[in-house]
Amino acid sequence: MRSAHTVEQVRAAEAALLAELPEGALMQRAAAGLAYAVIDLLGSAYGRRVRLLVGSGDNGGDALYAGALLARRGAAVDAVLLAERVHEAGLVAFRAAGGRLVCPTTRSGASSGTRREGRRPEVVVDGIVGIGGRPGLRPDAVEALAACAGVPVVAVDVPSGVDVDTGELDGPHVEAAVTVTFGTHKVAHLVDPASRACGAVHLVDIGLDLPEAPVEALQAADVARLIPRPDPDAHKYTRGVVGIRAGSAAYPGAGLLSVAGASTGLCGMVRYVGEVADRVREAHPEVVGEGRVQAWVVGSGGGERAGDALAAARQDGVPLVVDADALAHVDGPLGVPAILTPHAGELAAMTGADRAAIEAAPLEHARRAAERYDAVVLLKGRHTLVATPAGRVRVTTTGLPWLATAGAGDVLGGLIGALLAAGLTPYDAASVGSWLHGAAATLASGGGPLVAGDVARWVPHVVRDLIGAGSGGWENRPL
Repeated sequence: MRSAHTVEQVRAAEAALLAELPEGALMQRAAAGLAYAVIDLLGSAYGRRVRLLVGSGDNGGDALYAGALLARRGAAVDAVLLAERVHEAGLVAFRAAGGRLVCPTTRSGASSGTRREGRRPEVVVDGIVGIGGRPGLRPDAVEALAACAGVPVVAVDVPSGVDVDTGELDGPHVEAAVTVTFGTHKVAHLVDPASRACGAVHLVDIGLDLPEAPVEALQAADVARLIPRPDPDAHKYTRGVVGIRAGSAAYPGAGLLSVAGASTGLCGMVRYVGEVADRVREAHPEVVGEGRVQAWVVGSGGGERAGDALAAARQDGVPLVVDADALAHVDGPLGVPAILTPHAGELAAMTGADRAAIEAAPLEHARRAAERYDAVVLLKGRHTLVATPAGRVRVTTTGLPWLATAGAGDVLGGLIGALLAAGLTPYDAASVGSWLHGAAATLASGGGPLVAGDVARWVPHVVRDLIGAGSGGWENRPL
């Protein structure tokens, strides 16, 4: 599990560890991890050019100590000080190792002992503000970044200028190629829009003892553990039966794709009730008609009859996956365990919030909706969020931009419904289904275009890899 902790949790854990360690030991651990990440990015240290942007906090100290280590390895390291007072011991170590202070050419004047900028750096280390900083950057920091425009940035802990605990952006911020974080991931590393600014995130273990995280991201081993497996004496009914009420004469494809997502072998039987039953049976001869189910999937392509389909499904008292057209008929708690699967536009229509506001603060709005509807809310996006009414959140980091294609959401709804019928909790079904959906799309794409039906066909391959050989190498895939 990739855990993302809040600033308060991290600071408490750091304080406890600092009480046990010699002074400066924790910063030295962080600085060493940072320096080696810079070397990995550059490929070597000797003769390479590195610039540090140094603020007043501990992130600035991390940057200075890392700069000292790089200088001792033969790198040409300079630093721009963006505060009157910076970490004193770090600055002493930096200068003793041969690091020099410079002033970017775009800035006017230079303080005593500070040289004008020399050759352009090959990498910039962002030590401007730490995890306690507010969103946005001061003008001098913006100016220092502008002087290095086009140079890859390695951010210390988080890209300066993002909101660490919410993943929100408000004003100028660093766009990092790599973020080196310490002890644990932070919310901004996983939650958009801030996670887009982090680049590749590299975690350095510094020995923190942390509590349960409020935000998590499933990893391959977690998904492998959660995938429902048939017992030796299982039959189709004990493995779970999912019902699909989706599609219409106007949108037959939605019904077919919802059934395709459900018919990936993760439950024992799929039932279909709707206007395109003949087309469903032709494409999926294993699918049967109305009867008892352990979960319903309702709404995709349902059109004007989506409300009636939702009402009929609710009468069975089983868990529900509510998608697309049926979301417009949800005005409060449904009285049964439920998963709502809106994108930002659909959530805006449900709640009256502005779509742009939801996209700017998806974590806040997903949590609010989960509490309001007393349901698990899966808010679709580049990093899909799965939120519970209690505020727990899982972030899906699998998938790729080619997954933004018509019908992909229909497949996702059916897939989640199958997992729900097979016995997973709504939270697990939604988060596992979203992970599998993204992973299947990655394989189906092969780096290029795909259509929604491809995603459904690749789900069994992903599951086979996961349960057949541990994580099947998925831990090392770029998901």
